[in-house]
Amino acid sequence: MPGTLLYRADPTADYGPLNPLTTGRIRKRTITENWDDLLRLAGSLREGTARVSQILPVLAGQGRPSPLSRAVMQIGRLDRSAFLARYYHSELFRRKINTQLNRQESRHELARRIFYGQKVELRQKCKEGQEDQLSALRLVLNACVLWNSVYLQEAVNQLRVEGHHVSDADLARLSPLGHDHIRMVGRYHFRLSP
Repeated sequence: MPGTLLYRADPTADYGPLNPLTTGRIRKRTITENWDDLLRLAGSLREGTARVSQILPVLAGQGRPSPLSRAVMQIGRLDRSAFLARYYHSELFRRKINTQLNRQESRHELARRIFYGQKVELRQKCKEGQEDQLSALRLVLNACVLWNSVYLQEAVNQLRVEGHHVSDADLARLSPLGHDHIRMVGRYHFRLSP
């Protein structure tokens, strides 16, 4: 990944072929000085006593990052560096990431097919109207996924009843996000004579 900067916690550590990429340094002191606040922040998020929408303005400050915000950034750099090192190192991990990206893109494609009107744009001016549109889209999308999941399972069950072997590897490749069989605009019959 060109232009990607990895951070190292130990400036003297040898990371082999990743040494040229690990030029950033983690400020461990920033993390240790704010450790108690970091634990309180993580606990508040985990227990649900504070919402992300309440915490983000505090972390953003007023143009200048707070000490807690700087500590969160240092931990984020560590986490991102560990993730990217694993990504570089493991072909299996890269495949898993690619599979997840493909699934998410399939979900977006299904959402675009469902939300075909209005050039796939939110047309409501107010936030509540947009939330209503997105909620309706999620409801229909989830209904399609549920429908597909139920009928995929029925098809697998029928194959097994007929004596066909269905392996776990085959099942892992199935996706309930297919939509070519779904009529997005329905089928209408008009009787012209009374």
